[in-house]
Amino acid sequence: MKSIRAVTADAGRIPAAVMWLLLTLAVLAPASGVRAAGPESVANAAEHLLPAVVNISTTQKVDSAMGQVPPPNLPENSPFKEFFDDFFEKQQREGEQPQRKVSSLGSGFVIDPTGVIVTNNHVIEGAEEIEVKFPDGLSLKAEILGKDTKTDLAVLKVPAPHALPFVQFGDSDKLRVGDWVMAIGNPFGLGGSLTLGIVSARNRDINAGPYDDFIQTDAAINRGNSGGPLFNMDGDVVGINTAIISPSGGSIGIGFSVPANTAKIVIDQLRQYGETRRGWLGVKIQTISPEIADNLGLGTAEGALVSDVVATGPAEKAGIRAGDVIVSFDSRPIREMRDLPRLVADTPVDKSVPVVVIRAGAKQTFNVTLGRLEEGEKLVEAAQPAPDSMATKADSLDVLGMKIAALSDDLRKKYKIQPQVEGVVVLSVTQDSPASEAHIAAGEVIVEADYKPVHLPKDVADRVEQLQKNKKKAIFARVLSLDGDLRFIAVKLKQG
Repeated sequence: MKSIRAVTADAGRIPAAVMWLLLTLAVLAPASGVRAAGPESVANAAEHLLPAVVNISTTQKVDSAMGQVPPPNLPENSPFKEFFDDFFEKQQREGEQPQRKVSSLGSGFVIDPTGVIVTNNHVIEGAEEIEVKFPDGLSLKAEILGKDTKTDLAVLKVPAPHALPFVQFGDSDKLRVGDWVMAIGNPFGLGGSLTLGIVSARNRDINAGPYDDFIQTDAAINRGNSGGPLFNMDGDVVGINTAIISPSGGSIGIGFSVPANTAKIVIDQLRQYGETRRGWLGVKIQTISPEIADNLGLGTAEGALVSDVVATGPAEKAGIRAGDVIVSFDSRPIREMRDLPRLVADTPVDKSVPVVVIRAGAKQTFNVTLGRLEEGEKLVEAAQPAPDSMATKADSLDVLGMKIAALSDDLRKKYKIQPQVEGVVVLSVTQDSPASEAHIAAGEVIVEADYKPVHLPKDVADRVEQLQKNKKKAIFARVLSLDGDLRFIAVKLKQG
């Protein structure tokens, strides 16, 4: 490339427009040997953090016969039959050995210099032996202090021969979309790998569990990264890498981490008790659709609708009942239904908290003393009655595109409806009908219509007719699903 002086000297032989273009390029071009500056290096942070991130190797036993291939069906005169017979007889003999060992790999990080390590539960699930390998070559056997399937977290302990390098948790609530983060872990067994990216989104629900609130990042997370830490630029752990979305199993820039503020509560309980001790309200809740919000006169579809309360549970004792809309828990607003389970779970057992509900258009406050979730789950399971039959007979009717009938012995048996359930059963639903649009299915039971119990098909039909006369847009019904869960739905009414 010519210098500026050379270009100027040749100006007489170069068109003016071309000359000015060459002059501009010459001025903007970097000097020879000068490199353009890239993003700020994270090498200093990596040097400090890498020693506290470990590789986790687990061993478990599985049935030896798993994966064996059946012998081919060869004709007796086949020249290969003897060979295959010998081969598969040997495979069968080896398959008689009850179990064989398999290994898996994951990541973790030290949070206490005495040897306390955090990882994912799925990394160590079913493991008979857990080996923790440190970047300096140290390898130690680990024991499980506690694990939690709902958040997919586990806490391990190794016999530390000396004070181990460790990292600390930061405040994940301070993360903003666009903040830089680092992931360190053991992808594909390579160990000690660091990737850099940003926070892509917050509060992600990926249907992994009841307390989904994931941080989404584009920092590369692959198989083997599970259980590893996600750091902010201050070197604090703000997340625990847990899941990815990928059709191939490799990173496509969509990874998910459990927020540190969620993990800290669980980890503290696992270290102290070896198990979780979550708060329990004793209600079943559902999302509020725009139709339900309109029917309840809420204005906006916010809060958590109580579809059922557990008998003798904390909510029932305090006076909360089905149909209430919970809009605040312990002085914190409930914007979406999924906000409530996380807040309740993070609240200490036996704490008395104010719960604000909307009932019949007015706000009411109830003071609820929380129970313990783990005990509440056992209570709910024990309360499930054995199947029985009860006779109730009545004609069927077609209402809003569904055929409904009173419960009978045969219908209870056919749809496995418990004896204590009262209402009318849905026999069929017409496609593109109001009932179909409300996602009502055959076998479900309508237990309430317009906030009042129903026993016969005529009860439903009469209330639909009355609401249509009053120019209402929908009827509010309480339905028992095929899974045994109660939910509220709004079924549109035909106008005119």
